[in-house]
Amino acid sequence: MMEKLLQSVPDLPGVYRFLAADGSILYVGKAKSLKKRIRSYFTGVRSAKTQALVCQADDIEVTVTDSPFEALLLENTIIKKYQPKYNILLKDDRSYPYLKITTEKFPRL
Repeated sequence: MMEKLLQSVPDLPGVYRFLAADGSILYVGKAKSLKKRIRSYFTGVRSAKTQALVCQADDIEVTVTDSPFEALLLENTIIKKYQPKYNILLKDDRSYPYLKITTEKFPRL
């Protein structure tokens, strides 16, 4: 089933969701190329976390976006709303980290 799904995934930017058998979202990710990114989960060496995710996944849903930036925003929104089991970042409603560059003589963080 996954091989047929992988063949139908477009080579476009977007967001993908690994789903459990009950339809709950296990993991949300973004990609510049959905086809390449999703295929990477099924080829090569996988971490224990990735192996567990792939074994638990019953389906994968994709949403094509107009740009990688739009994919980033959508991924962030979905993670905050559903708090998927395998997404550890963005669960606590914090925003992205950033650095402020100033003209002070001795910059600090």
